[in-house]
Amino acid sequence: MKIGLFFGSFNPIHIGHLIIANTMASATDLEQVWFVVSPQNPFKKNNSLLHEFDRYDMVQRAVSENPLLKVTDIEFHMPKPSYTIDTLVRIQEKFPQHEFRLIMGEDNLAQFPKWKNYEQILEYTGLYVYSRPQSAPHNFKDHPAVKFVEAPLLDISATYIRSCLKNGSSIRYMVPEPVEQMIRIKKFYVN
Repeated sequence: MKIGLFFGSFNPIHIGHLIIANTMASATDLEQVWFVVSPQNPFKKNNSLLHEFDRYDMVQRAVSENPLLKVTDIEFHMPKPSYTIDTLVRIQEKFPQHEFRLIMGEDNLAQFPKWKNYEQILEYTGLYVYSRPQSAPHNFKDHPAVKFVEAPLLDISATYIRSCLKNGSSIRYMVPEPVEQMIRIKKFYVN
């Protein structure tokens, strides 16, 4: 099976993530998309990052009704911070029967050469890239291991959702209902 790996902190997961993942799983040769919940992004500070198990639980609730979308906690069992290349090696060892591709936004391509062993990532899995507004110039347009995929884009971010929650504003329709319920019950992101 050919599987797309969608890495992120998902703090929280929102409909923008889900639309991209579903598009990748239904409009490309990928048969499934797995959300790889990252305990810590090596490029980001984790000031407002919920515990990894809470974020995993939110993603699980968001994808539970869609057989094309799954969630994995593989990075929870790796040294932190975990680097994409190390996770790709680990996931391929654990699931040798599958073929994996890395999903990323075009806005990440300009920084991609700064990633640990980025050339190996291209060799090892290849990339499925969705366009993003205001993406910086990059040198991957004609790279044979990079496939560009048209996907609907929503101008929504986890940062905006957290800000709404802090201000007491509604996040209805920005996240799946089970995720919103979990956020409200556990009072995530209010302080």
